[in-house]
Amino acid sequence: MSMTRHAEPAVGTPPAPGPKESDGRTAQRSLVLRLLARPEVGVFLGAVAVYVFFLISAPPVREGSAMANILYQSSTIGIMALPVALLMIGGEFDLSAGVAVITSALTASMLSYQLTMNAWVGVVVALLVSLGIGFFNGWMVVRTGLPSFLITLGTFLILQGVNLAVTKLVTGNVATDDISNMDGFDQAKKIFASSFEVGGVQVKITIVYWLVFAALATWVLLRTRYGNWIFAVGGNKESARAVGVPVTFTKISLFMLVGLGAWFVGMHQLFTFNTVQSGEGVGQELIYISAAVIGGCLLTGGAGSAIGPVFGAFMFGMVQQGIVYAGWNPDWFKAFLGVMLLGAVLINLWVSRTATRR
Repeated sequence: MSMTRHAEPAVGTPPAPGPKESDGRTAQRSLVLRLLARPEVGVFLGAVAVYVFFLISAPPVREGSAMANILYQSSTIGIMALPVALLMIGGEFDLSAGVAVITSALTASMLSYQLTMNAWVGVVVALLVSLGIGFFNGWMVVRTGLPSFLITLGTFLILQGVNLAVTKLVTGNVATDDISNMDGFDQAKKIFASSFEVGGVQVKITIVYWLVFAALATWVLLRTRYGNWIFAVGGNKESARAVGVPVTFTKISLFMLVGLGAWFVGMHQLFTFNTVQSGEGVGQELIYISAAVIGGCLLTGGAGSAIGPVFGAFMFGMVQQGIVYAGWNPDWFKAFLGVMLLGAVLINLWVSRTATRR
């Protein structure tokens, strides 16, 4: 005798479903909380706070020319902070980024002046040198498996010494000669260091480049396969390699992007001031990394955005120029900058916890 029982079909209308119970884990979060979960929202709030602070304490900031100067200062940081941020999302650091900017400018300046060549020859050679430095850093990291912190720290020390020693050897001074009379200088200046007028205010072209590069980096991260590779190698490179991500290519190309940014900023500095001090650039790498970290890029890699570092760079530019407009002692700049950095990080942490709180 079979013990199997078959359920009889229901003949009545099923009861109306009651309100669903939720344990809080599957409930849909509000739009505000979803926005707060974005890594760039915290730094945006921090940037607004810094702007309002100086708007109150430094009345000259309210003028258009002052804001143009602030944005210019922010752009020179932000252009480099973008590739540094992409590299950090990919799980690596580059401590040589600051002195690499000066290396690029020195190469272009000395090659053009000492060999009496067109300025564009120096520009092209400087580009090759910058990309070569980035390739060397990336290749060493991938080849040796050593932390990028150690590899790029070594590159930082090498470039710092070479910049000073070679400049003294070639020019007999710690600075390069004025190249403003060299052929091609005026054309290069229009591209790398020109300005235009908006409402009677002179605006530097680097501000436009900064915003365009930020939009391009955002598109790459969110809409391209290469952007997926960046997040993948930063999250777990072995898992990324297992699913076919070209880890070696991605990491080396990210270091070369930092080199490309160093070349661009170096050319801007050269064609703005006509000469370069060989000892500059030391410490700037920490500014670039800080702008990226404040912008939501994790130190462990695998997370971040290109928009966040834009606000991070703006904060640094705002503080640097705001202290001047407020008439304060500039010796307090680094201390004030540290306070703003810590405050922004705390705001970012609070926003993150608020967004994930049930």
